Amino acid sequence: MDEFPAKVSTGTSSQPTQSSSGFRGFSVGPVKMDVLFIRTIPGILMMVEIVLGLLVWALIAGSTYMNHAFGWVMFVSVTLWVITTCLFVVYFLGVPEKTQFVPWPIAMMIFNVNATVLYITAFITNAASVPINGAADYNNLAAAAFFACLVMIAYSASSFFSFMAFRGQGSNAATNQATGNLPA
Repeated sequence: MDEFPAKVSTGTSSQPTQSSSGFRGFSVGPVKMDVLFIRTIPGILMMVEIVLGLLVWALIAGSTYMNHAFGWVMFVSVTLWVITTCLFVVYFLGVPEKTQFVPWPIAMMIFNVNATVLYITAFITNAASVPINGAADYNNLAAAAFFACLVMIAYSASSFFSFMAFRGQGSNAATNQATGNLPA
């Protein structure tokens, strides 16, 4: 009976895995989800852009008064909503941690700047096309213009934080390509 405690191992056979880059999330099979991403400023801004972008195109699509200008607003809002939703899933699943060869900070900065410019044009087009003469869908179209303005502000904030993340690497892409060094 004295040998029993010495032969029994109370340690676990496997330790929780954590990558060297400090990935904090949980794993479901081969997929690792970065649940802390939704608490970061870029994550919160992406969720705001998704919700408000959905409101913009839903309000436009739900109105009966349509002209050609609202086609542009629908194109911008639906396209950017789909792309932002896909990028949110990409970041939530931690794909940038796994694909170091993609310059994610500069890609996000370019996307957010382009999205800001496109939403500026969509907001101006939407606001200028709202009928003032008492159309039945005045409230829908005016609310869509308001939410387009909010999405434009959210994308401009994302552009700022993307630029700060890009600058935080300490070097630029031209230097990295010329010397062959990749940012860590």
